[in-house]
Order: sequence, then C-alpha cells, then structure tokens
Amino acid sequence: MAIRICTYDRSKDIPVLPGTNIFHSTELFRVLEQTPGYRPTLLVAWENELPIGKLLCITRRNARLTGLRKKTYAYGTGEYFNTPRKADEIFGEFLSYFTVKFQEQSFFLEFRNLEEPLFGYRYFRQNGFFPVRWLRVRNSLHHQTLDKWISASRKRQIARGLKNGATMEIARTQEDIESFFGLLRKYYAAKIHRHLPDLRFFIALLKQPSEREVGQIFLVRYKDKVIGGSVCLFSQETAYLLFSAGMSKTYPLLYPGVLAVWNAMTYARQQGYRHFEFIEAGIPFKKYTYRDFILRFGGRQLSTRRWFRIRWKWLNRLLIYFYI
Repeated sequence: MAIRICTYDRSKDIPVLPGTNIFHSTELFRVLEQTPGYRPTLLVAWENELPIGKLLCITRRNARLTGLRKKTYAYGTGEYFNTPRKADEIFGEFLSYFTVKFQEQSFFLEFRNLEEPLFGYRYFRQNGFFPVRWLRVRNSLHHQTLDKWISASRKRQIARGLKNGATMEIARTQEDIESFFGLLRKYYAAKIHRHLPDLRFFIALLKQPSEREVGQIFLVRYKDKVIGGSVCLFSQETAYLLFSAGMSKTYPLLYPGVLAVWNAMTYARQQGYRHFEFIEAGIPFKKYTYRDFILRFGGRQLSTRRWFRIRWKWLNRLLIYFYI
C-alpha cells in the first residue's frame, strides 16, 4: 500500500493523532499559529486510513534579511507510529514532499536538532541538501544530586546569587510574561544569528490548553523586578531550553543569567524529566561564548548535523561541493 501524505495548514482541521514529541505536535502548531511571522504546516503520512507519521514544518519570516526573508525548517525528522515500515522510508516521502512544497517560497530549508546524525542521509542527498556539523549540549538530571557535574565556580555563582537576594519562580500572569519579554527583546536585539518570536508566542505557550505540559517560562526576580528568565519546551523525558537571558551587567552579584538556567533545570528535575538540552550550541569549528557558558552546567557535548538547502541553485551546488 502506497503512503499518502496530507497537509494541514489550520489547527482546527488536524485530526486526533498519536505521538508524544512536542516538536511535531498539534499543541506547538497552535502556539505557532497564534504567533505573527510564523506559519506552521503539519505533514501527516497515512497508510490504510491509519496515520503512520507526522512532520511539523515551520515557515518564518525574517525582517532583518530583506530578499532572504523566509526560512522553512523542522526540529528533528518527524515522529512515526502504527506501522512496520522503517522510519527513514516514511521520512524519505516526507522530505520529497517538503522540498517540492517549500523550495520556491523559502530561501532556506533546514532540518535541525537531529537525534541521529546519519538518519535519512541518502534522502537528504537525493533532495539536494548539504550537511553542516553542529553541536548539542545535554545534561543528565537523574543523578543523585543535580549539581554533580557542575563546575565549582558555577556552584558558587548560584549560591551567591540566591544569598544576595535573587529569587527563582515561574511566570504565572501575562504581566510576568510581558516583563520578561521586554528583557529578552533587549538581550537578543544585537544577536543577528538568533531570532526572537513575537510576545504572542510566549503568551500562547502558557495559555495553550493541553493534557500534558507543553512549556514553561522561568523568572529570576530581585525586589519585585524581573532581571532574568528562560523558556523551556517539554517532550517525552527531556526539557529543551529555547531562550534565556539575564541582566548580568546591571546585577553582576546576582548572576541572573546563571540563575535563569538553574531555575529551569531544577524545575525539570522536580517534574521527573531525565534530560535537559540546550537547543542552540553552535557549530564546532567556531568559538561560541554561549556554549562555554552552558557547558559549565555540567552537560555533555554531542556532535550532530543540520541539513540545509538554498533556493539559489548555483550557491546550493557550491555548498554541496564544499560540505560533502
């Protein structure tokens, strides 16, 4: 029986589907649907009237890069169920459909955060993608003590920040979210390589109705002022850190950037998650200050790949020659 792929562009049209991966879920689709500048598309593979896989594709406009404004990407390579077929076979169908559908409207096509670096290799090559080595940083939360692998200096910073009056909490109100977003926007304003979603993304994330926990926003506060915070998504046994920031220059003795991450890690451990992953660890052949910062929390550095395809065929062929 041939695989049939259906496209869903509105959350109200998506049927009830199995699966536990937040990055290919209807819940995340709804959050992105409410975020200006984002357009989610869910691809669902069907066989014998049964869903056997799904892939959430995200198209994003980038106002900073005029002429190169749209990127379509996916976190991971989909989620699969209800079939004896191999996952990479279904993914090959997804990828061919994905490439044809988005190659003209988006300048960049990208697959990021692959769990298995070699998954789907031949299908990526067949569809004209090229790989770039990337890094992931993952912490284990299931040790007897959470700070088992954290550096001594990082432990001292956490202790001093809390002793000097900083407090850690979870965002509960829209006012909390707006205060944190103002801080986050200033922090990311100068970071060209990082894109910050609209405020409505963060509001929708906390207000998203769901039987499971989708995400949380964590705050660091000092005398009723939000001075730091972080954002996590939760999927299966892992908490994923999407964003974090702190007013470290204004409040150096409170270490708000450090406490923003520590707050998220302690919450994830309390809720029973076994792993904590930083979603952005950069490329291995370039010095990256943020990676040095997160590695001091005791995580393990893992090598993976991101796959890219560029609309300009001559440039794409050049990059394939360079990277393959």
